[in-house]
Amino acid sequence: MKILPTEFDGQSIRRVYDEATETWWFSVIDVVQVLTDSENARDYWFKMKIRVKLEDGAELSTNCRQLKLPAADGKKRETDCATAETLLRLVQSIPSPKAEPIKLWLAKVGYERMQEMSDPALSLDRARQTWQQHGRSDKWIQQRMTGQETRNKLTDYWSEHDIKAGTEFAILTNIIHQEWSGVTVAEHKDMKGLQSHNLRDHMSEAELIFTALAELSTRQIAESVDATGMDENKSAAKTGGSIAAQARNQLESQTGQSVVTGTNYLPSTAPQAAKVVKVVKAIKATKKA
Repeated sequence: MKILPTEFDGQSIRRVYDEATETWWFSVIDVVQVLTDSENARDYWFKMKIRVKLEDGAELSTNCRQLKLPAADGKKRETDCATAETLLRLVQSIPSPKAEPIKLWLAKVGYERMQEMSDPALSLDRARQTWQQHGRSDKWIQQRMTGQETRNKLTDYWSEHDIKAGTEFAILTNIIHQEWSGVTVAEHKDMKGLQSHNLRDHMSEAELIFTALAELSTRQIAESVDATGMDENKSAAKTGGSIAAQARNQLESQTGQSVVTGTNYLPSTAPQAAKVVKVVKAIKATKKA
């Protein structure tokens, strides 16, 4: 996990990026401080949890995780952290003139989901506009959206068959990816010089197609045997990924070009070119050993 602090209205908000699940976690206390200007945000949060539990019977901390974040004295201490979606719900429980501005701030950094939950088309339109602004071709955008639909159907199946969102999703995704591409998700991101970026947003058209093929195959195989739980879905993931790997190998033998590449869509790739070459060489050397 990477600690990457940010700011709202000049006030620091600690946040952590979980690469395994591609999820941002924000310090609840920091957001409470921004909203309330309380002298003791930690005490305000503690009393707020008690009040909400007494009034509504709800446990506000249920969807929070305790992560070690640097405190004012420089030491790392366990702190309640929440995803942006959970934060948006917490904001509703705090009377503050800053409630709307912080919602807009969350939207600006890409985590506003409330409108998208009521109208999923908004999410698609927003994504299409963002990709167009970054210079993606219409063909690439269509493949990216098709791949996302395939991905969503797979995760829906997992959710309905005893697979937990987050870590277990990430484990199965990594199995599929490594089977078809020959590298883990983390290794592929290193090849492309990515950090907190979404790997799929930096895939080539071919990489998107083979990712979709692997995930489509995985879902159909899992459905055919009604795979339930991690063990059975791991097996389906390996088989589904291997089907895409066979297709990739055939294409590469015909073209003489690797499907898996270090290319990306970052604003400037020149400074990281040497790093990408080193990472690729290191991965190949490791696999030969």
